[in-house]
Amino acid sequence: MKKVRVSTRRREELVDVTKLVDDAVRNSSVDSGLCVLYCPHTTAAVTINEGADPSVAQDIVMGLGRLIPRDWGFAHMEGNSDAHIKASLIGPSETVIIEGGRLVLGTWQRVFFCEFDGPRERSLYVSVQGRKDS
Repeated sequence: MKKVRVSTRRREELVDVTKLVDDAVRNSSVDSGLCVLYCPHTTAAVTINEGADPSVAQDIVMGLGRLIPRDWGFAHMEGNSDAHIKASLIGPSETVIIEGGRLVLGTWQRVFFCEFDGPRERSLYVSVQGRKDS
């Protein structure tokens, strides 16, 4: 397992971490298997979505903001209840197939770290499981 650091710059943003994850897979020497991604934070998440057009990530953040506004009058006193709910909706983990030593992603797909209470220094765990084909 590898822990990668993710630096976020805004309160809410999707950070493309595909290269970080792909590097961890390549460094593992696994040719065929699974890559499990886990976000150990209650106000952040991980997802896979379109990365070719950056407006998709912006639209996801905007859409979640409209669904769960920050100023809804939540009981949680830290002022980040919306971030907890958004992280719960997106989820803390993803699993990606590995084939030929690479992540199997669709043409437009990228892996995103979802920040909902930044900016912060965050962690993303990458567990690569499988076999070396030789």
